[in-house]
Amino acid sequence: MIHPTAVIDPGARIGSNTHIWHFCHVMSGATIGDDCSLGQNCFVASGVRIGNRVRVQNNVSLYEGVEVEDDAFLGPSMVFTNVWNPRGVVSRKHEFRKTRVGRGATVGANATILPGVILGDYCFVGAGAVVRTDVPPFALVVGVPARLAGWVSRHGQQLRFDAHGWAKCPATGERYRTLEQGGIELMLEPR
Repeated sequence: MIHPTAVIDPGARIGSNTHIWHFCHVMSGATIGDDCSLGQNCFVASGVRIGNRVRVQNNVSLYEGVEVEDDAFLGPSMVFTNVWNPRGVVSRKHEFRKTRVGRGATVGANATILPGVILGDYCFVGAGAVVRTDVPPFALVVGVPARLAGWVSRHGQQLRFDAHGWAKCPATGERYRTLEQGGIELMLEPR
């Protein structure tokens, strides 16, 4: 479903069952997967790759260099950037940096993601956060600049770890453990 006010340039690839709403623009060379939704007033630049089942809320621009993995959520009016030191009279297109949004990651409303950042799988960026550095998988980051505030499950539930470094998702029962080198991992086998 593509709304009549949306502009889809020739050469853009749109997957099946993807909905593109009012006043969106998808440039030639952009790729959007299956079962996605782009809310009102979104922009997708040439070379951007969006996976399957991604939800892009209203007023989000995905600039050249952005890659979004399957099942991610981009909240209303969140911002991607692709140049560290932009100037109106200096062309820096050769300096665009790649930004990756991992599988199942969530970026909250009005968050800003600086260029070259990797958002790990299933991480959660709180509303209004400014992310300047990579975010580990399952991390919850908030604030300006964004800082680690905890850990979340694949289901987006905050995890509470016991004294032995184990936690269980309250929604699914999936188990997680802390790693000696930092971070956490999902345990696919029962403990």
